[in-house]
Amino acid sequence: MEHIGTFGASRTTLRDLHLFRDETDPAIAAMVAGCAVVRMARGRSIDDGGQARLYIVLSGALEIAPDAHAGDEGNTSRILPGESVGEQAVLDDALNLAAMTALEDTELLVIESDMVWTLIERSGVLARNLLRLLSFRIRATNALLRRRQKLGEFYRQLSLNDPLTGLYNRAWLNEMLPKLAARAATDGSPLSLVMIDLDHFKRFNDTHGHIAGDAALAAAASVIRGALRPSDFAVRYGGEEMLAVLPDTTPDMATGVAERLCLRLRLAVVFPDMRLPLPHLTGSFGVASLMPGGDERSLLAAADAALYRAKEAGRDRVCA
Repeated sequence: MEHIGTFGASRTTLRDLHLFRDETDPAIAAMVAGCAVVRMARGRSIDDGGQARLYIVLSGALEIAPDAHAGDEGNTSRILPGESVGEQAVLDDALNLAAMTALEDTELLVIESDMVWTLIERSGVLARNLLRLLSFRIRATNALLRRRQKLGEFYRQLSLNDPLTGLYNRAWLNEMLPKLAARAATDGSPLSLVMIDLDHFKRFNDTHGHIAGDAALAAAASVIRGALRPSDFAVRYGGEEMLAVLPDTTPDMATGVAERLCLRLRLAVVFPDMRLPLPHLTGSFGVASLMPGGDERSLLAAADAALYRAKEAGRDRVCA
């Protein structure tokens, strides 16, 4: 930065500076008049030498990059004539960690930290303007944090859903089933699973193609999702295997759910275009319920064993 004089010699007046707006005290104007003005060439960054300072743009513009040290990955911002940067650093007596770069040839008023505090103590107008500015920045930061939180939750939900079927995925199951099992054990309430495997799905894919196979998976998922209560959960366990997680459901009730799913799956329409051959889907269903002293691993193992029995018994059936 090139020192080119003081504020008193510049063409900018005190009322042009946002922080000093409405300030009419000649003593304040005299104090600011002695502060340095520097020039920055386009593309140059501020080097404050490890000192907290207040910078006010007189002409040109600064680009403020996100503070990587604070984990800030937000967008860059621009500081235009009359606007300031560095207030937080002065108040905290800390370094300006954000990178400040001139977007064009820029002139800056530089007010040292001690002078800023002296001005704040003497000028109620400056103190109010500074408080208003910081309040605005806090609101803007909070709004950005809320948007990021919503966006983060949106992407988190995406990460827990299978994109093809719309069902929850294995990551969701790994996170939620232990919680559901622990709650059921604590409350003494029943928790049941129905494990579903589409019969001869490899043959289906080989015969009708993978696009039809995807359509069949989506159709099966729709059947399962549509037959469950709002309190139940449908999961794509992997490949052609799916799960129905049934809280507050006894073994007999879970078997009834599985029988209903088995019947509806036989009736599922894979190709809405009836001019095409209509392949039919069937599935094997294994039902299990949480036993006293059991956990999510034993529950999954029991459902898997029941599914194996259904497949061994000829498929297209329910076993518990």
